[in-house]
Order: sequence, then structure tokens, then C-alpha cells
Amino acid sequence: ADNLSDALKKLKITTTDSTADSLEGCLDCLLQALAQNNMETSEKIQKSGVLQVFASLLTPQSSCTAKVANIIAEVARNEFMRNPCVEAGLIPPLVQLLNCKDQEVLLQTGRALGNICYDSHEGRNAVDHAGGAHIVVDHLRSLCSRTDPASEKLLTVFCGMLMNYSNENDTLQSQLINMGVIPTLVKLLGIHCQNAALTEMCLVAFGNLAELESSKEQFAYTNIAEELVKLFKKQIEHDKKEMIFEVLAPLAENDVIKLQLVEAGLVECLLEIVQKTVDSDKEEDIAELKTASDLMVLLLLGDESMQKLFEGGKGSVFQRVLSWIPSNSHQLQLAGALAIANFARNDGNCIHMVDNGIVQKLMDLLDRHVEDGNVTVQHAALSALRNLAIPVVNKAKMLSAGVAEAVLKFLRSEMPPVQFKLLGTLRMLIDAQAEAAEQLGKNVKLVERLVEWCEAKDHAGVMGESNRLLSALIRHSKSKDVIRTIVQSGGIKHLVTMATSEHVIMQNEALVALALIAALELVTAEKDLENAQLVQILHRLLSDDRSAPEIKYNSMVLICALIGSEPLQKEVQSMAFLEVISKLRSHENKTVAQQASLTEQRLAVES
Repeated sequence: ADNLSDALKKLKITTTDSTADSLEGCLDCLLQALAQNNMETSEKIQKSGVLQVFASLLTPQSSCTAKVANIIAEVARNEFMRNPCVEAGLIPPLVQLLNCKDQEVLLQTGRALGNICYDSHEGRNAVDHAGGAHIVVDHLRSLCSRTDPASEKLLTVFCGMLMNYSNENDTLQSQLINMGVIPTLVKLLGIHCQNAALTEMCLVAFGNLAELESSKEQFAYTNIAEELVKLFKKQIEHDKKEMIFEVLAPLAENDVIKLQLVEAGLVECLLEIVQKTVDSDKEEDIAELKTASDLMVLLLLGDESMQKLFEGGKGSVFQRVLSWIPSNSHQLQLAGALAIANFARNDGNCIHMVDNGIVQKLMDLLDRHVEDGNVTVQHAALSALRNLAIPVVNKAKMLSAGVAEAVLKFLRSEMPPVQFKLLGTLRMLIDAQAEAAEQLGKNVKLVERLVEWCEAKDHAGVMGESNRLLSALIRHSKSKDVIRTIVQSGGIKHLVTMATSEHVIMQNEALVALALIAALELVTAEKDLENAQLVQILHRLLSDDRSAPEIKYNSMVLICALIGSEPLQKEVQSMAFLEVISKLRSHENKTVAQQASLTEQRLAVES
């Protein structure tokens, strides 16, 4: 301790009159003390005011420069020392040293800057201000192909420095991307794949940068997919695989890279992991199974990569994914159902899958989750069924396979994501299927649940889908029984509210359903239509210049139907509809203009 105090005192007067030898001795004493107790020594160094002295010792000409930089690197390992290093003005001279040729000086300078930047906003700003990142990126470029141990050590330190510099800072990450650091790092990874420390640094740097959209475009122009898959195949340790996964996941969000990863053979690696880990109850295997199967699903989100793996439904990957659905692992059931939902993104694939019995597999899966259901699996299986029900030719096949009944078992669910998918699946199934729409529309339990969900103010998606399904039951069945069931369950007011939706498609569906109600069961619905103030709403829709032509057209059709009811006709007369409608006779849309003339005649006759 006495030696340290002496050394610190000497250093304070050193800069003015001291020989290089006595300076070296003081610095060695500091390094020794830091090695023994870094934190305590750092505190003493800070208190002594020596940090300011270091700034003047950091010169390329001095033989002590590397030692001074090494001391700064050691001191900056402590969080409380990073700001003082910046305040002592150490960053500009350190950045200047990045231009020198001496490898030891470069190494210690890189360490010092990297440590000062670690988790320090001030440190990063100061390095940015002094232009440090630019010089380091240039070094990486020029050293990239050198494989001697000293160069590899330097490359590792510089990669680490850039990583600390840009970590969790979008602005600095963008800056590095604009400097073109990505192709250099990818090249590094390829050349130095045998060097574990350098590889690790590259991976962490990729993980940092890959979150940004602009980086993915740059990555897509490199052979990153190939390099990562090559590296992945060699890994035995769980931690290393995990690191590569962390880079793959954000990169795989880009469609071009998705395809590159598929072509580089990532899928085979993932399937192998699934096979190895599926029956294990080790924590790390369970985590690996989840990551691999999630990544597999992500690769299927790209249209090209998905079609490549589907291979007309004959692909081995597609077949393997199918085998996940009956598995006993919830994670694999989930991934299998999500993968099917992703394969079911075009009509051709959907038709092929339905013809080849996929529906039964999904219904069996749902059956296993009715009672103590796993919500994510329910949601995924319903998503897959919904997508499969989109092509017209599949609807009748799926209905006769009993999909509607299987889906209705989840009416009790209190989970909004499940409710949302359940509604969407039923709506797809009954599209233009009159018989099925009638059967479901007379199901009192279903209609009552829909009416309840139409009020799910906290869940806009569920609310919207419930309204749309109510309207669809009427539009596709055109059945008086269905209308009566909906009236009795209190559904009319929701259809009227739906006519004021901000989505034109929903407004339109509501108006068409209301027109059918008025045409087929006006007396039954009359009171509810009156209470819901339908006539006032129609007046508003017709007066509003922003209403779409089809909304104006269907509103007038509905007015003509409503005047068959005495109380509703009175309301229509009291609201000066003629005035609004006569203006629409000159509407630019011919159909609207024609309907305006017809409506005007009807209203004139009735009045």
C-alpha cells in the first residue's frame, strides 16, 4: 500500500521532470496493485488525481504508452471509473493512439476504449465525438485476412470494442452499418471460424446489429446464412448454439435471408435438434427444442422459403412437420400447427392439405386440448383451420368432416386469442354455405355467446369478429329462423352499431344483413331497430360526403325496406330524407344515382 501511495505521488510530479525508468517503475507498481485488488486501487487512483496526468502520458513517442493504456483498461473495468476517465479527457488521446503501428499499444488502447464504452452513455458519446469507431472499422478491414495469433487477438479486442460502443444504441448501430462494418464482420467470421474468442465476438456484434431493419438488407448481400449454418453444424455446446440462434432469429425475419438460410441447410439442422431433444426432460434440451421449432416456423413465414419446403406437399420437411402434430410435446404440437397455418397461405397448398387428411389431425389435436387446454396450441390449431377454410372448395369438405362442431367446443373459452380465431374459422367456413350458416345461426348457445362478445370493449378484434359472424349468419343463410334467433338474443343493436364502423367492409356487411332482416322479418325486428336508432344512423350515412358509394347504395336499399313498418316509416318522414336523397341523384357513381331516383319515388309515394 505504501508503494502504491509513493507511486501515485511520484506520478503526479512525473510529467514535468522524471526519467522514463522511474516512470516505468511507478506504472508497474500500479498494474501490480490493480492485479491484486482492482476496485480498491482504482478508487485510490481516482482520488489521487492521477487520471488527468495519464492524458499527457498517452503519446505515440513514449515507451510507456502501452502500460498507461493498460492501466486505463483495468481501471475502466469498474463502472464508477468510466465517467471519471471521460472527464479526465482520456478519450481524445486514446483515439489518436489508434493510428499508431505498435501492436501492443493498439491492443491496450482497444481494451481501454472498449471498457470505457461498456454500459456508459458518456463513454460512447466521447468515442463517437473523437471519431474512434471509424478508425477501428478501418483496422478490422485491413487486418481481416491475417490469421497470426497477434492479429487475431487484436481483431477480437476491436470487435469487442465496437460491440460495447454500439450496444443497445440504435444511432451508433446505424452509424456502424453505414460505415459498412457488416460485410467485414461476415468475412471475419468465415476466415477465423476456428478462433472461438473471435467467433464469439462476431456473433455478439451480429446480435447487436441484426435487430435493425437497415442491417438486414446489408446482411442479405453477404454469405452470412452459409457461414452461420456452417458454424452451427460444428457446435456441440448448448451455449454456443444458443448464441448462433440469437443471431439467426432476427435475421430470419428478412424474407431474402429466410430463403438463404433454407438453401444453406438450416432446416435440416433444426429437424435434427428436434429429433435429439424431443424426449428429453433436461432443461437445456427443452429450451433448444423450443428455439429450433420456433425458428422453423419463422422460416415458413416467407412465401418463397415456405413454397420451397412444401415441395407440392411431397417435401420431407413438410412430412416431418406433420408428424409433430400428434406428438406428446406441447411445444411440437404448437410448432406443427403454426407451421401448417404458414403452409396454408395459398389456395393450392390448402386444397392439397385438406385432400390429404390434415383436417382430421388438427381436429384430433384440438380434442386433446378441450378440457385442460393449452391456449397457445388451441390458438395455433384454430389458425391453421381458419387458413385451410379460405379456398371455396375446402369449405364443404371441412364442414362435412365436422370442423364446425370441433370448433364450437371452444365457445366456453375465456381467452380472447382463442375466441378471435374461433370466430374467424366459423366465418370462413360458412362463407356462401347456406345450410351451414342456417344450422349455426339457429344454435342459440352460439348466438348468445356472439352477442356477449359483441360487447367485448377491451378486445376490439373479438368484438369485430363477433359482429362480422352475426352478420354472416344472416347474409349466407337468408333464413327467417336465423333472424328470429338473433332478434331474441338481442343481436340487432350490435348490427346497427356495426353499420357505423370505421371499416367500410364491416359497415357494408352490417347494412346487407339489416336489409335482409327488414325484407324477411321486419315485424319481429321492428322494435329493436327503432330502439337502436337505425333511421337516424342511415340519415347520417347518407348525408356524410365521406361515405363510400356502396354504403350510400345499401343505406337507400335499407330505407326502402324499412318503410314497410309504420313506426319506422314515421321516423323516415320526420327526418327530411327526400332532401338528402335528391342530392344523390347527381352522384358520380351511376348505381348510387339510379338507387337515389328509385328511393325518391318510393318515399314520395309513401308520403
